[in-house]
Amino acid sequence: MMPYTFPVRIETHKISDGHNKTVFYPQVAALQNQALEGLINHAIINQTQQLINEQIGNMPTAVEEMIGLYEVKNNQRKVLSLSLSNYTYHYQAAHGMTYIKSLTFDLEKGEQCKLSELFKPGSNYVERLSSLVDQQIKQRDIPLLGEFTGIRPDQDFYIADKTLVIYFQLYEITPYVYGFPMFPISVYDLQDIIVEDGPLGQLAVNN
Repeated sequence: MMPYTFPVRIETHKISDGHNKTVFYPQVAALQNQALEGLINHAIINQTQQLINEQIGNMPTAVEEMIGLYEVKNNQRKVLSLSLSNYTYHYQAAHGMTYIKSLTFDLEKGEQCKLSELFKPGSNYVERLSSLVDQQIKQRDIPLLGEFTGIRPDQDFYIADKTLVIYFQLYEITPYVYGFPMFPISVYDLQDIIVEDGPLGQLAVNN
């Protein structure tokens, strides 16, 4: 019988400072590997705090409203991927600002994953992903602020089932009104360059 892994148990915690300022964030619980549990929870708390700091430090005026939320994107096959968002409105600002950051963990190896670590060394994943993103920009007629020159080596991403989602922040490549440009890429379009025993490789297995 094949070993089966149950999804990670996730609990919701929150930080609140007044009626209009609440940040919800996840914490994993009851992992057999206590060191891994600590690593994941510490990374989540750090990223949650970084989002708060970025929002507070970006504007000279007072914060009128802040809401932090999270989404679990993948919780299967020993891969945990989640996104943390923070919306903040400053006094007399034209509009609020939202940032999204994501964290992906390889539960088999017990580590957090960078985008580069999902692919084989020397595979030129940046060029491949940039080409696939560029195709979608043209197919979907996405309005750009300037010419698309490619993704960063550490571009924001998350994993959802058998898909790698590359995304950009507000204003990064598109006007604010467009929202967050998201580019889902099937793991099967990347199968020749992904690390076979890494998160994408584990999700590409047909069972």
